[in-house]
Amino acid sequence: MYRIALCDDETAELHETERMLKEYEEGHSEAEFIIKCFESAEELLNQVRENSYVPDFIIMDIYMPEKLGIEVAHELRDMGSKGRIIFLTRSREHALDAFGVEASQYLIKPITEKVLFPVLDKLLGDMEETRRKYLLLRIDGRIQRVAVNDIVYCEAEGKTQHLYLSNGTQYELRRTMAEIYEMLACYREFSRVGVAYIVNLEHVDSLNAQEVEMDNGKKIYLPRGSYQPLRERYFSYYCEENEVL
Repeated sequence: MYRIALCDDETAELHETERMLKEYEEGHSEAEFIIKCFESAEELLNQVRENSYVPDFIIMDIYMPEKLGIEVAHELRDMGSKGRIIFLTRSREHALDAFGVEASQYLIKPITEKVLFPVLDKLLGDMEETRRKYLLLRIDGRIQRVAVNDIVYCEAEGKTQHLYLSNGTQYELRRTMAEIYEMLACYREFSRVGVAYIVNLEHVDSLNAQEVEMDNGKKIYLPRGSYQPLRERYFSYYCEENEVL
């Protein structure tokens, strides 16, 4: 699952890029996109600044009324964002500036599938190779291989722990929560939330002082005092992961 922020003040081009991304997603079973569209740079910056929004990719027009995309990228980097940036533009004037904000690509408009799709192939391939890790779990008397990235969260219910995957599958594990966390602790994306939950930070859709919402719609209410440590770990995880990539 990848969070993609699209930012372009030209509405028609914004939605055309969104259409191409959805077409790519439909043709690639390994690609799961959560796309957010922004018609202004300030709207994007405010989402990152105030709402703990951490996109994996930012596809952004370089010429916008309130400020240049390069300026927006500098502000995002100053806020700790390590998301891959793809600039869209009608001019090559700022191509060298793109290196200063570690942009992944600088594409000349009009963008077509023929141009965009190979770029997505490369970027997603690089990220997926790093992300793809597996656990071997005993489920219903069989050894089951489960991709770490597919685990959304684990919930304790009495003596049974329930593991929820991104495809809707649910497994019952006859282990204690401490044992499960011990298996997952070596993966930086997992964090305890109180005594009843382990969440995969890759699948956190939003986070505030009251609750964390997962990308499968599950809302987990935060125990007193748990918001700030979870928020810090969330941002730390994303910054460190994208730095490695």
